[in-house]
Amino acid sequence: MEVAGEFADAGSAYSFLLEESADIAITDLNMPGLSALEMIERLRQRKSSTRVLVFTMYSNINYVTNALNAGAKAYVTKSSDAATLLHGVREVKAGRQYLSADVAQRLALEQFGKDGSSLDHLTVREFEILRLLVTGRRVDEIAEVLNLSPKTVRNVHYNVKKKLEVRDDIELVRRAIQLKIISPAEI
Repeated sequence: MEVAGEFADAGSAYSFLLEESADIAITDLNMPGLSALEMIERLRQRKSSTRVLVFTMYSNINYVTNALNAGAKAYVTKSSDAATLLHGVREVKAGRQYLSADVAQRLALEQFGKDGSSLDHLTVREFEILRLLVTGRRVDEIAEVLNLSPKTVRNVHYNVKKKLEVRDDIELVRRAIQLKIISPAEI
């Protein structure tokens, strides 16, 4: 294994990966600038030969499913040991998907006892905009980070509130806490 590069933000990583040959990109979900979910989705569309492994502190199933829906091939939490991360890299290199044991167990339990979460109806983009909104980002900031128009972000914001059946942003934040997208400490 050889490290081709390290980047502090998803936009720089994305630009590098478009130009350079890399089998696997390891990314965190919490990066400045372009969102990691957006980067994963763009890579899947423009350079599918580069497979993405998410290595993050988030073990919430909503993050896992959105990362996988965006195109990630593996999801490993930072609470896992180094051997788990290396195993995930090898699995992805071999063309297989991989989840660390803690995430796999949560996902299985969630799917087993699921009666249909309202988050299941959100697209990857809607989930990412929701996450950015409830962490205090302004519409114009989100538009710039995701390379969208502010009008598009406002439209998605409206659709998210409609899908989650909330009337205003206060209810939206409460619902995000209830769905464990954010913790009260992150507000």
